[in-house]
Amino acid sequence: YPGDFDRGGLVNVGSCVSNPHITGAAVKVASIFARRPIRGNFEEIADYVLNRVGAVGVAWGAMSQKAASIASSVNGMGVPVIVGPHSAEYRRMYIGRSDDEDTWKVYNARDGTGGHLVGPGPEHLLTTAETVEQAICLVAKLALRPADNSKGRMIKLSHWIDLERKYKGVKFPNDLERFIRVESDIPISMKTEIQEFLKEKDWKPREIIDPTLLKRLCRE
Repeated sequence: YPGDFDRGGLVNVGSCVSNPHITGAAVKVASIFARRPIRGNFEEIADYVLNRVGAVGVAWGAMSQKAASIASSVNGMGVPVIVGPHSAEYRRMYIGRSDDEDTWKVYNARDGTGGHLVGPGPEHLLTTAETVEQAICLVAKLALRPADNSKGRMIKLSHWIDLERKYKGVKFPNDLERFIRVESDIPISMKTEIQEFLKEKDWKPREIIDPTLLKRLCRE
């Protein structure tokens, strides 16, 4: 595994006090691609990362107080985290309600209109996984972001479906229809099967917007 900031790269940044290097990579994405100012601008950076950067944290193994606090700090940056079963002792999770559509409505930064349904994405901010296999499937699911373009969403959905089939033995995830906004999001290799699945679920297409949780970032 090369130490590149690219797919297939793996970097050991050091001990747990080196974690700012990891969150710093997410901040740099917002700074470089969206030209968001970094100084004193935590809210806008977190909004950008939550809606656009497909980063997911995993804190596995024995859960010390330090590991739990690191996971929470990454949440503050807009990155969802999956923790192991030992984390239940701290009795704090940020679990999303995928059935409550009102909690997944955001502004469209293009015109300032509100009430656009984009969820659930990412579905949880801090959640636990009982097994490694469950965690692997969750990583692929939580990487889905409201601002994904169709090509990016297609690739992410293809990976998620493949992992669910490999580790859980299911044909499709139960809630797959919630993450397909338009037909161009559907992975090409599975298009016919997924279209039949969507028909059974009474799926309807949704508008792809420029999502934000901050009204002041809207262009009106």
